[in-house]
Amino acid sequence: MKIADQFRKTVSGSKDGKPDWVKYIEMGDDVGLFGVDSAVWQVHGCIATLVGGVRALLLQACHPAPLAGVSQHSRYESDPIGRLIGTTRWLTITSFASTEGIAREAARVNEMHSHVTGNYHKADGSESSYRAKDPRFLLWVHCAFTDSFLKAHLDMGYPINKGGDAYVAEWSKSAIPLGLKDAPQSMAELEATLEDFRATELGRTELTEDVVKFILKPPFGKAALVFYRLIANAAIATMDPRELEILGLAPKSKVWLKLARFVLDIFIKMLGNESPSQRVARERIARITGATS
Repeated sequence: MKIADQFRKTVSGSKDGKPDWVKYIEMGDDVGLFGVDSAVWQVHGCIATLVGGVRALLLQACHPAPLAGVSQHSRYESDPIGRLIGTTRWLTITSFASTEGIAREAARVNEMHSHVTGNYHKADGSESSYRAKDPRFLLWVHCAFTDSFLKAHLDMGYPINKGGDAYVAEWSKSAIPLGLKDAPQSMAELEATLEDFRATELGRTELTEDVVKFILKPPFGKAALVFYRLIANAAIATMDPRELEILGLAPKSKVWLKLARFVLDIFIKMLGNESPSQRVARERIARITGATS
């Protein structure tokens, strides 16, 4: 279907859902960090990641340092689709590739991060410096991703067979190749870490309004924007009121979650239950299993 082809091209860069970087999922001779029965496969293989992805961008914007990094170094204004594809690439490869493929992707991301440095204003107006590779900032970005994909998945009513704690513990492994070795291991630890950030570092700055406006209204076509607004409203409906206050956003009704679930389930029927990347990963694992059995 043309709609399905356009959707795949928007999020991955290829209308068949198999861009050039899928070769990193094909390569290697092991299962990777997770596996077909993992909570990570179940969560990241679900179309609810669309809601989780928008939520993660909004939540990350609550911290002044990553917000400054996005504003000063990201191509979010000139190439928003390219930035989306880049994030999709890292998430997909790390979720489904072998350890060899993950190592290659982590090297690419680490090289990019090595150039992301600068100064930023804290919520109290004082100035400080940041580095994307700073463990504290890596921890915030990891927690924002983890919390967002988990909350979007659960709040939309999709199951996690092994439970949320399993997902948090498993996904903590994704941060190790990027230099973060102390990521939360449970939902309780994740929430405690988020509370610590709320109490000490999160806040609104002069950059917040412009970045949030761009996240909520990127330069998409009219039809794409209608769909995107549905996804964005569902994402906002899952967020903590304290983060919404920082972002200057009003809470959204949980009805948006039901509407988004209805539309996304239609997409699942069009696209299939598994992404092309997952199918490639299954083929690699089947090849390995066949070779060793």
